[in-house]
Amino acid sequence: MHPILFTFYGITVHTYGFFLALAVLAAIFIAKREAVRLGVDPDKIVDACFYVVVAAIVGSRLFYVATNPEAFISAPLEIFKIWNGGLVFYGGFIGAVAVVLVFFKIHHLPLGKCADIAAVALPLGHFLGRMGCFFAGCCYGKTCDLPWAITFRDPDSLAPLNIPLHPTQIYESGANLMVFLLLFAFRKSKKYDGQLFWVYMAMYGINRTIIETFRADFRGATFFHLLSISQTIGLCFAAAAVVMLIILGRRHSAS
Repeated sequence: MHPILFTFYGITVHTYGFFLALAVLAAIFIAKREAVRLGVDPDKIVDACFYVVVAAIVGSRLFYVATNPEAFISAPLEIFKIWNGGLVFYGGFIGAVAVVLVFFKIHHLPLGKCADIAAVALPLGHFLGRMGCFFAGCCYGKTCDLPWAITFRDPDSLAPLNIPLHPTQIYESGANLMVFLLLFAFRKSKKYDGQLFWVYMAMYGINRTIIETFRADFRGATFFHLLSISQTIGLCFAAAAVVMLIILGRRHSAS
């Protein structure tokens, strides 16, 4: 669509980077609001968000590089050009979880409540981040002849040009917005701490697995010539989430 938002005195602002920054700010805003509502120190949550952002960007980029190393062997500096796309959500998620677990332990923050805060903030940020993917043309879909197919024409776009494609970025952006709205509406009626987080994990894992079937960009290795790495991780996360919801639900009923 429009990979470059504008150029001002020789400084180029990429649309992907703009939406990524907007996503971070929106997620932090929601996280801070939820922290106040749940009685968790909002300043500590904002501090945690800083480490989450750094870990998520590094983790998501390293995951992408690990699944597509040949693209960077001859030009290693390309690793740092994240505005050209190439951030894998699950890599960032795993990196962020590892960092915040240490942060929460050091600062004695309640894990269940903090996980629920993240569950509300993450899909909103992800919704905006995927809009950045749409404008940049990364994470593009397979060819199709549907009425809502998208054709990229900007030569700076990362997607194939002049071919109608599934707007997979919009699919995932919309799915994340739906998850955010559902969790935001449900957040005050949850039965126990951690419930929102595991519901989020289940919903995102299923959504991502389905949407991946429409994507045509490089997906890395496949398992059994059927599932991409992200689909495999998504199904595993969704299954683990369902198990945890059953276990925690039984514990709550028994208490």
